[in-house]
Amino acid sequence: MTLLTTPLRSADDYVRHFSSLQLPVLRQTRRELESLRESADTVNGKRIAAVVLGDPLMTMRLLTHLERHRGRSQNHDITTIDRAIMMMGVVPFFDTFAELDTVEDTLRAHPRALIGVLKVIANARRAADYARDWAVVRHDVDPNEITVAALLREATEIVCWVFAPELTQRVYAMQHADRGLRSAVAQRTVFGATANEIQLGLIRAWRLPELLVHLLDETQDGNPRVRTVKLAADFARHVAHGWDDAALPDDIGALEGLLHLSREPLLQRIGMPEEHRARFLPQPAAD
Repeated sequence: MTLLTTPLRSADDYVRHFSSLQLPVLRQTRRELESLRESADTVNGKRIAAVVLGDPLMTMRLLTHLERHRGRSQNHDITTIDRAIMMMGVVPFFDTFAELDTVEDTLRAHPRALIGVLKVIANARRAADYARDWAVVRHDVDPNEITVAALLREATEIVCWVFAPELTQRVYAMQHADRGLRSAVAQRTVFGATANEIQLGLIRAWRLPELLVHLLDETQDGNPRVRTVKLAADFARHVAHGWDDAALPDDIGALEGLLHLSREPLLQRIGMPEEHRARFLPQPAAD
């Protein structure tokens, strides 16, 4: 597979290029699916779903496959992985995804890029976990939909790491050299387009279900479901820097408004270590 080493002309060109490529998956995902395939006649669909949801790339492959092979009798979108596997059937699922390329093989010659994409995938997993928990607190109509949307929110960054590792490393190098440089500015400087611009096109090209497209649309921030997805992604990224990250106070304040939890139970729910909580709690009035 030839990886991009020079920028393309526009966001549309990136969309056409990336959407024409077959997404690889994590090596661990392939191993786990191969193991489950051996007991395809008896394996539980939920067990398969758990493996798929551990890998944003595999999640994208499954959802896009279903949309591209949508039957005439299917009159509604499939927005969760459990339903996707139920729709396909266990044996057809394993037959369809019998041969999977891996991220590790794709980036064999780019070890720093491999580390970079694994970090983004780890953040996506954390974001999905946070989003599911917060959706439950909010009594969301379907926390599984929120989980999938949060897992896919950084899809374009993951794809750029996989298919344009050298360009993506330049973006990170610029931000490392200038801590105040916004991601969108660095992305436009290197790629000629921002990740958000590319993502808006990709989610259409991949034919993701309309509901997931809506949940990933930051312009709909008046919707608490959209806010849950965005805040989970932001929070997971900031926590990855450490509990002393400068952006966390704003995240905590936004979470209070979203979940309607008071500060102390909120800090406990998000797993903040005791030694960091004083910074986020009201200070007693001085005598």
